[in-house]
Amino acid sequence: MVGLDDAGRALVSQAVSDAEGTTSGEILTVVTEQSDPYHDAAIQYAVLVMFLALAAFASFPALYERLIGLVSGGWGDLDFRNLMIVIMIALALKYFGTRLILAWMPLRIALVPKSTKRRRVRRRALELFKVGAEARTTGRTGILIYLSMREHMAEIIADEAIHAKVPEERWGDAMVALVAEVRHGRVAEGMAAAVTQVGSILREGLPRLDGDVNELPDRLIEL
Repeated sequence: MVGLDDAGRALVSQAVSDAEGTTSGEILTVVTEQSDPYHDAAIQYAVLVMFLALAAFASFPALYERLIGLVSGGWGDLDFRNLMIVIMIALALKYFGTRLILAWMPLRIALVPKSTKRRRVRRRALELFKVGAEARTTGRTGILIYLSMREHMAEIIADEAIHAKVPEERWGDAMVALVAEVRHGRVAEGMAAAVTQVGSILREGLPRLDGDVNELPDRLIEL
């Protein structure tokens, strides 16, 4: 899914090393296949299908009674108890059938609203930032470039010292450079381009200091 080889990983690592050679900022790069399994979305769609089926039966009971009679081999008129049993079985089949269909992740992702995907990607990026970059550098100069492939979304999250000097709007060019390459399947090139853009911005406000040491890994992290 991510489509990275050793050459691509080396390209990103070199871009991070080059960028950090001119700034005291520390760049962490992460690529993941997807940020969330969206189990709740599958459940919600399955419940929706189940209730739509129930609403259809309530709206056209005679039609569904005839269909039940046909598929049952001519039971004749069903009493209330047996009819309810048939309805419950049908609803259960629709629920589990929908869950089975939505086990195919591309379809599940496609049905999740974009706003939900954006929140989940942001949440996952923040979690990784807190674990891998936040307060893990001496001057709080860590920054995360995060790419989530299935959602087609990315995030750039900066630590305190960077955030105080660089407004979030400045990362727009880095995001554009990233998306432009990833859109054509060039994930490594996109990450490297974003790193280069971020490095240029960091160099303006946080130039490299004498004795600066590398505090975060330069390698691309794949999850």
